[in-house]
Amino acid sequence: MNYTKMHGAGNSFLILESPRREEKGEDLSDLALRLCSEKTGPGADGLIVVLPGEPGVDFSMLFYNADGSLGEMCGNGARCVARYAVEQGLSPDPEHICFRATAGLITARRMDRERYEVCLPDPSVIDLDRVAEGERCAYVELGDPGLPHAVVEVSPEAFDDLEALRQRGRRLRRSTAFPKGANVSFVCLTGESQVRAVTFERGVEDFTLACGTGCGAITVSLRLLGRVPDAPLEIRMPGGLLQVSLRREGDRVRELLLTGPTAIVEAGTVS
Repeated sequence: MNYTKMHGAGNSFLILESPRREEKGEDLSDLALRLCSEKTGPGADGLIVVLPGEPGVDFSMLFYNADGSLGEMCGNGARCVARYAVEQGLSPDPEHICFRATAGLITARRMDRERYEVCLPDPSVIDLDRVAEGERCAYVELGDPGLPHAVVEVSPEAFDDLEALRQRGRRLRRSTAFPKGANVSFVCLTGESQVRAVTFERGVEDFTLACGTGCGAITVSLRLLGRVPDAPLEIRMPGGLLQVSLRREGDRVRELLLTGPTAIVEAGTVS
């Protein structure tokens, strides 16, 4: 079985290509759990299985978290698989890449050799004032079925205490305030359109170096709360810099665009 390992701003993925559309109905949780562990496989934050497309769609993707759970969508994974599809000839037009994820139809485009932009699914749920475990946060679901995110704004001092944030993230991630659990992003404003952020990811159960959909949820919540201006938001995560822009129609969010780097780590074979 051939694989390609890629990362987007440090968020790492193993990409496998399958010629059989039937695998859409198969449970590959055990495979994901084995391959994403550095003890039994190459190691990564998630597994992406590329499947043949359908009329008008270049391909489909299944995304599995490192713990084997099936995810609705992954922003950085979508950017990485877009580059993979272009370079493998699955998407003939790098300006118009179209593929299907569990959360819905995804479009992407190449900005340059390494930078790719993906249009994240529109938010299906936005609650800017939800209380979880005694903390106030914003709750955003992207796509349908929705990918759940909680966004907590913290002070610069609190942001620098990573271990304390990890404990808060672990507690909030399974809060009963979130019906499907949640990815938990802690964000600190550093400029008019610049923030620092870290995300405790559901399915990884720890901080990752970057979270693309987390950046989307951060941008949605901060914009709607009036915390940042109507301009592209630069989000500095531990693995690198990502940029998110959006278009508003009143309280509705459209064209949630995530841009950032991609990199190919290695290609190999596993049995």
